[in-house]
This record gives sequence, C-alpha cells and structure tokens, in this order.
Amino acid sequence: MLDDHRVRDDTPGISSSPGTGSVFLDSAGSSLPPRTVTDTVVDHLRREAEVGGYRAANERLDDLAAVKTAIGTLINADPSSIALSDSATRSWADFFYSVPLSPGDRILISGADYASNAIAALQRAEATGATVQHIPGDSSGQLDLDALAGMVDERVKLVSLLHVPTNGGLVNPAAEATRIAQSVGALVLLDACQSAGQLPIDVVELGVDALSVTGRKWLRGPRGTGFLYLRPELATSMVPQRLDLHSAGWTAPDTYTLAADARRFEFWECDVAARLGLGAAVQYLLDLGPDDVYAAIAARAEYLRKSLPEIDGVTVRDIGIRHNGIVSFTVDGTDSVEVRDHLATQEITVTVSHASSTLLDMTARGLASVVRASPHCFVSFEELDRFVAAVAAL
Repeated sequence: MLDDHRVRDDTPGISSSPGTGSVFLDSAGSSLPPRTVTDTVVDHLRREAEVGGYRAANERLDDLAAVKTAIGTLINADPSSIALSDSATRSWADFFYSVPLSPGDRILISGADYASNAIAALQRAEATGATVQHIPGDSSGQLDLDALAGMVDERVKLVSLLHVPTNGGLVNPAAEATRIAQSVGALVLLDACQSAGQLPIDVVELGVDALSVTGRKWLRGPRGTGFLYLRPELATSMVPQRLDLHSAGWTAPDTYTLAADARRFEFWECDVAARLGLGAAVQYLLDLGPDDVYAAIAARAEYLRKSLPEIDGVTVRDIGIRHNGIVSFTVDGTDSVEVRDHLATQEITVTVSHASSTLLDMTARGLASVVRASPHCFVSFEELDRFVAAVAAL
C-alpha cells in the first residue's frame, strides 16, 4: 500500500497538512514533481555553473545511462530501444515522419487523436499523396475494433493509436487494436502521453512498434523531457528523417554510419539536467511501487466520478469501458474557463480541454470544452472533498 504521508512530504508543491494549502488537480497537464526531481535538476545546473556543461555531463555519464535503464524497467523494454527527447510530441513526430509513405498509402488515426498528431498526419498526406482516415469509436466511446478490422488492408502503412485521450477518462484497447493493424503489416505508433505514470505499460504485451511519452505529466518529471520506444528490430533498422553526429557517425568524406540502436533518434545537444530529472522521476515511481501509485490514482478519480454527478447541473463527460485518472466534466450555464478561473481563486488547480485539441471527438459529442480534473497519488481525499464543495458552490 502507498505511504500517503511519504508521498505528500516528498512533494514540495503541496502542504503537508491535507486541510490547508492548494489543491492540485492537473497532473494530466504538468504535474508536481517530487523533491528528488527538483533537487536533481537544480544540483546539476549548479554544477554546470561551476565547471561548465561538458565536464558536468561527463561526470554523470553513468547516471544518464541509468535514465534509460529506469525507463526500460518501467515499460519492460531494453534500454537500447529507448531514445530520449524533449517531449512526447518530438518523440511521436520523429517516428511518424520517418515512416516511408507513397501515393495511395493510408494513414489511420484514432477518432479522439490529439490535434498535433492529426495535423502531422494531414501534412504528410498532403506531401506524399497518402490519405488519412479516422477510426471511429464504438457505442461505449472507445476505439471500435470491429470498424478498425474492416478498415485495414495492405495499403495501410501506419496506424496512430491514442492510449488515453487528453479530454477524458477513456482507456483505449491498444493491444487489441495493435494486433489488428499489424495483421496487414501496418506499423503502430502508440501515443502514451497520458497513460505513462498512471497505467501499467508493458511494450511487449502491447506489441506496438513505437511508443511516445512525456515526462511532465503522470511521471512527474521536468518539462522539456520525453522518450520514444521503438520495437528492437526498428531501433536497429529504421532511418530517421534527421541526423547529427550523435545519431550517426561521419566515417569518411562521403559516408556515415547510423547509431546501432535507438540513439539514432537522438540529437547530441540536450538539457542534461532535465534528463537527469526525468530519470529521478521514473526511479521515484519505481521505488514507490508503480502498481500502488496506479491504484491510488484510480481510487481518487473514481471518487470524483461518483461525487461530481451528485451536484445539480454537473455532468461527468468520461466515456468508454475502462477509465483512468482524468475526470472531465461540465457545469450547466458556466463556461469551462470560468469554472477553472473561479476554482483558481480558491487555490484549486484544474485545466480546460478545448474542442480544438480533440476536434473529431468533441465535435461529435457537441462539446466546446470540458473541465479536466486529474488527481495524482499525492492528492488527499480531504482535498478532493474541498474541490467538490467548490464546484457545488458554483
């Protein structure tokens, strides 16, 4: 069982007493890091100020290697199949833009896919002559596996799956969808931006070809961090769209050699302090016990899903069969931004997900925006009650 007192004491951004201070419900946006993450980042920045960035980085080569080891432990992957980046968007795009496409090829994206992914798909289709099609949701709202099975053929080269949408508590059946897509030889890129750190992720069980993750959300790492996982065969064979002297070696005046593993998707220049902070965040999660953390997040989200509908005029907008730590809702007669801003005056932090972020899904459901509450394991139930009371007071 999770040690609630330890988790709260380790989180400088909240009060050690649950009845006082702020209520933080935006881990789906950018979570509060534990103290070990902040200390790791700040300590390295101070060391850079003392001896310069090169020497400071050379002193931490073993620790930098340990970042991938920790990530590999978390997602059941070999460290050599992991490339570090500055965001989930960068990781996703680095893989997506490296998949060869020709006229007549097809790209399938989730109906609740994030705007960045959809825009990239449309841009590549325009540039290559490929087409983009949307996988619909079933009657529950999750990815329609039967529809996907009817859509795939040998022209489908890439399927972009969304594990957890940004605008609600849905969890898509990613492993089942992956098997369907791969049955025709399509590559599967899973956006795990909103699932890593709050749900179990085993890349072997999922079977995906690639997976993109950010550090700043449920993993509680620094902003400006993320990683890309590639299936081992792809980590040693796929050719990235862009290279530098880290991702490849200049071997002769007119030749170069790609890095032998997923490092081919990395650039040499990076924020070393932030990457060390990401490693500290993942190791902190491993030390706490990921299953205990996941269970604590699920319990808090379920508490809100039961409590919010008891308020007149409040509608929880989460769909699907399996749910996660994001709880989305609307308040009759009050714009979502007004709800967010009113709660902020009471030191309660939530965020708003607008239709522009998940255009197809939100338009189909007739929603312009939703309020998004995403409690991590460090949020107490007393704080959840304070949040519910503040919403009721609207």
